[in-house]
Amino acid sequence: MKKGIVKKGFALGLSAALVLSMAGCGSSEDVSGNGGGKNTIRVGIWDNNQLAGLQEIADGWGDENGYEVEFEVLDWSTYWTMLEAGVSGGEMPDVFWMHSDNASKYMGAGVLLDLNDYIENDESTDIKNYYEGITDRYTLDGVHYAIPKDHDTIAVVYNKAIFDKYGIQYPSNDWTWDDYAKTAQEITEKGKEDGVYGTYCNVTNDQDTWYNIVYSYGGEIINEDRTASGLDEQATIDAMKFVADEIIPACPPQDTMASTSGDTMFLSGLIGMECQGSWMIQTYNGADNVSDIGWAMIPYADVNGNGQCEQSERCSIYNGLGWAAYAETKNPDAAWSLISAFCSEEGQTKQSELGVTMSGYIGCSEPFAEAFDQMDISPFVDIEEQGTLVFRPYSKNTGLWADDNTEILVTAWTNPDNMEAELKKAADNMNQILADEN
Repeated sequence: MKKGIVKKGFALGLSAALVLSMAGCGSSEDVSGNGGGKNTIRVGIWDNNQLAGLQEIADGWGDENGYEVEFEVLDWSTYWTMLEAGVSGGEMPDVFWMHSDNASKYMGAGVLLDLNDYIENDESTDIKNYYEGITDRYTLDGVHYAIPKDHDTIAVVYNKAIFDKYGIQYPSNDWTWDDYAKTAQEITEKGKEDGVYGTYCNVTNDQDTWYNIVYSYGGEIINEDRTASGLDEQATIDAMKFVADEIIPACPPQDTMASTSGDTMFLSGLIGMECQGSWMIQTYNGADNVSDIGWAMIPYADVNGNGQCEQSERCSIYNGLGWAAYAETKNPDAAWSLISAFCSEEGQTKQSELGVTMSGYIGCSEPFAEAFDQMDISPFVDIEEQGTLVFRPYSKNTGLWADDNTEILVTAWTNPDNMEAELKKAADNMNQILADEN
């Protein structure tokens, strides 16, 4: 088989036809059919934008170790259906990505390989070298089930053509959230006849938008030991009132945002600026109007009113994927060796150089800022020295309370006068879920 093959029907594992289409996944036997005697390691991912760079790194490992690395690129929903099948013994790739939203479900469920012994015996892998929040997320009861693959940060993306058309100054790294809101409102006012809005903030844009505002204001979504909600804290309430009163009026209508993503509207020239995660850089870099796209550091909240940005007032929520291996892979040693190659300092630096993503290995992301000739994306890297990174809030059952919060916030944002009562209701619901977890 060709390296880098993309199978569209790889993973469901729930019907005979799809199982047949995946036959051999998880096997390290020579099924490559290339006559070269190489064994095959299969890798599952969901982002085709990262394929070329990861394939290059994997091929280097494969040439050294006598393996052919074959990537299977699935869409997001099919990917998780594949892992669902893995719980009941379905076919699986040898190595694959794990996401923080779903980690609790699979760690300790017999799907993911226990990596502790491999880490202990691998001189190139020291857990202390990775971002602590990501490492902790993929660890359960002292067992490491995935090694940090990357990390992401948030910045402001803006359309220069829209700013130029309406005679508005571009966003700067010195902006406060008040500056951001005022400019967004100005664009919305001047863009009425063109159907252009200043910004975009749907209730589901938590990591890339309103979570950052909450933490910049000194609030929190969940406390540090993940036993209580922070939605009813005064700083959180103040931040959410700001979002409802100052940001939402500069956004498209709620029903529009519910049906159309921010990146779609931005790339269609209907949004002047929005907060966006580094995971979208490759998408924007491939846009037809890439020369019109600029980036600025995420704003800060001047909470103490001194007119200067304290590091704690500029917060970026970060997250990160992990490289995991199937517990029943026929070649766990090779699976680990490939993960180690991806996550080593050398592999993580090359990942940044190739513009795949920023690294999960601390200190290896600088080359990422130089990987895109058409855009200056340094704000994503600079935030690490000029702001505070906060790991994306989670608990064992993040999806349960996150979904509840989404529904409640729709009401709160459309009726800001009821914000405190609605957030108290969200906090009560969240606290009940957290109590059941502990």
